[in-house]
Amino acid sequence: MTALNEAAFRLSRHARSAPRARAALHAVLVDWGAGDDILHTAELVLSELVSNALRAPAPSDRQVRVRIAHSSAEGLLRLEVSDAGSGRPEVRRPETDDEHGRGLAVVDALSHRWGVSDRAGGIGKTVWSELKAADLVPTPSTREIAAIAVRPGQHIRIWGTWRAVRSVRTAHHATGGLSVVLVLTEGPPLHLPPAEPVAVRGLP
Repeated sequence: MTALNEAAFRLSRHARSAPRARAALHAVLVDWGAGDDILHTAELVLSELVSNALRAPAPSDRQVRVRIAHSSAEGLLRLEVSDAGSGRPEVRRPETDDEHGRGLAVVDALSHRWGVSDRAGGIGKTVWSELKAADLVPTPSTREIAAIAVRPGQHIRIWGTWRAVRSVRTAHHATGGLSVVLVLTEGPPLHLPPAEPVAVRGLP
């Protein structure tokens, strides 16, 4: 899948990670010009995928990785959630009074297609979903995007000049909040809220 736009981040195995993932996804998709329908559907699907990953049996120190990508060629938005848990999730048909087990049924109903693959370069699995999103369009070469959507190789405007981004990662504050850490080729790393607007250029 050729990505027009792409963003990735990691989450700790904590109950607050699902709403953090939704907030980060929302910031990314707003930057990509998504309408309300795809925003709502994507947030619901990602929430179910992240919740399932957090419940998967895995060491507590293993993080969950989220990747968001859009293909202009296929008009598809791809959501990937990777965890270190074993086994393969399956769609269940729970009884009316069951409190759990509906997550993948929701994903199955809303996705254009979805599946499970081995986790690249490590143990565990990646559960992915693709949604039809032909209305997402390329962004200008110089634009303002959320910090969570910044990619290595882009240049950001900071301290009155353009600086290249060497790497991007996420970190957790002592208060429990999520921040994006941009490591630049010059100067100290930047710690920004995920939705913080950043002026960027280079790389779609």
